[in-house]
Amino acid sequence: MHAPDGGPAPLTRLSEEERLFRDTVRRFAVERIRPHVREMDETGEFRRDLIEEFFRLGLMGIGIPEIYGGQGGSFFQAVLAVEALSAVDPSAGVVVDVQNTLVNNALLRWGTEEQKQRYLPRLAADTVGAYALSEPGSGSDAFAMTTRAQERGDCFALNGQKLWITNAKEAGLFVLFANARPEQGYRGVTAFLIQPEFPGFRVGKKEDKLGIRASSTCELALDNCLVPRQNVLGEVGKGYQVAIQTLNEGRIGIGAQMTGLAQGAYEHAVAYARQRKQFGKSIAEFQGVQFELARMATDIQAARLLVYNAARMKDAGEPFLTEAAMAKYFASVAAERVASRAVEIHGGVGFTKDYPVEKLYRDAKIGSIYEGTSNMQLQTIARQLLEK
Repeated sequence: MHAPDGGPAPLTRLSEEERLFRDTVRRFAVERIRPHVREMDETGEFRRDLIEEFFRLGLMGIGIPEIYGGQGGSFFQAVLAVEALSAVDPSAGVVVDVQNTLVNNALLRWGTEEQKQRYLPRLAADTVGAYALSEPGSGSDAFAMTTRAQERGDCFALNGQKLWITNAKEAGLFVLFANARPEQGYRGVTAFLIQPEFPGFRVGKKEDKLGIRASSTCELALDNCLVPRQNVLGEVGKGYQVAIQTLNEGRIGIGAQMTGLAQGAYEHAVAYARQRKQFGKSIAEFQGVQFELARMATDIQAARLLVYNAARMKDAGEPFLTEAAMAKYFASVAAERVASRAVEIHGGVGFTKDYPVEKLYRDAKIGSIYEGTSNMQLQTIARQLLEK
């Protein structure tokens, strides 16, 4: 992208198409999602009618080419959508994020033409996707998985358990990882495309979480789950490559989610500071509050620059591993810090559920945990720096 004089444009300057897209998503989030945020948080359920609207707006297939029924948009546009939704409800942001940056991207990069024709139109039109890598005992050591895939003729029989799987309750397609050659360690890990109606597959207990409560997080059980060989994503034994490359992109999406969350908390804090009166004037007139707002705005701008840069690099086909890790790490730290300050600016009411900053503060914590903890991001960054 270039400035009107032909020189390089500022990183955060959006094209007219990008700006229109972002504003449309944000307007939808304010008008359609915001009225239901508190109810969805309390019930721990994401409204199905809102997910259906995601599909109608094309938000679940942003990067899917038009020939498969998608929008044919960029990765950067997916990042803009996640950020805009998360400013209103991070639970909404993560539904769209997992679909676009993990599931759709995995199929686009690794799927056969037959798999793309079979699944991408559904993912663009009406099918929620989920990404099943984590297990009870693996944690950050994702490739220490115990889920096994045994060849049985033209099928694989999968046995094991997955845990903390986002979108699992609503999903109609799972990108799921199991080890087909355990004697080869991580080189036996294989990615599979699994439909919930496959025999031996079951979605289990939904977790009762601290934050992003409307987003479903469930366990999966596989008891001799039969998966056709044609549903192997990529090649047998190449699952670790599928996982690593997809998660690198997904971390930019989490950075966008956390940046949007921080933006939403900041906006609530500014609005409250302007209307809250103490000692005969609004608290926004006090230097202590002004300094806090300035720190919050600076954190948000820095996070946005890191996220946008990583997304632009991905779209440009440039290496972005370090930039993705930096974006996720810093945006997660910034979101916690900004949400905490927003609660403090609200004072006592900020600690109650009557004001939205309480929920955003709870939602912020997950950013430093899922899709690679903050320590794992720091390890990735350090390794890349020291290898130069």
